[in-house]
Amino acid sequence: MKRFLFIFFSTVVIGIIFYLGMNYQVRLREKSAITFNLMPFLIFASIFPIFIGLLLRLPKLIIEIKDKKQWSFDWIKAITVGIPSLFIAMIPLLAFYGTNLLFHKAYLLLGNTTFTSIAGVVFGYVLLDSLKNNNSSTNKVS
Repeated sequence: MKRFLFIFFSTVVIGIIFYLGMNYQVRLREKSAITFNLMPFLIFASIFPIFIGLLLRLPKLIIEIKDKKQWSFDWIKAITVGIPSLFIAMIPLLAFYGTNLLFHKAYLLLGNTTFTSIAGVVFGYVLLDSLKNNNSSTNKVS
């Protein structure tokens, strides 16, 4: 019952943070349309999904921390999934500075942040998911 309540309240808190963050993002978008200052909106649109990804993995991490075992970091997962998703999540900021990127023209043509938001959530989740117990049973590739 304790675990259910913990997960339920964690979900409610994440939902409230998500709702407030999306409201703030809409206000930033409207303000940037008026003032022509895109930087606050782009920074928030790039960082907020990463924060949501971290929050989505945090309750399970807290449950795993209670085991009090030694921890390690899965570098392979962080590099193969985390780095590309971080790159995609940061495309709006990098495109704003005019750097020549692989996807920046597609992002500028589409004009929305769905693709980069999903990548940001994936990066945040993978970042915390890469923390592993040394004693946990994992399938290792030889």
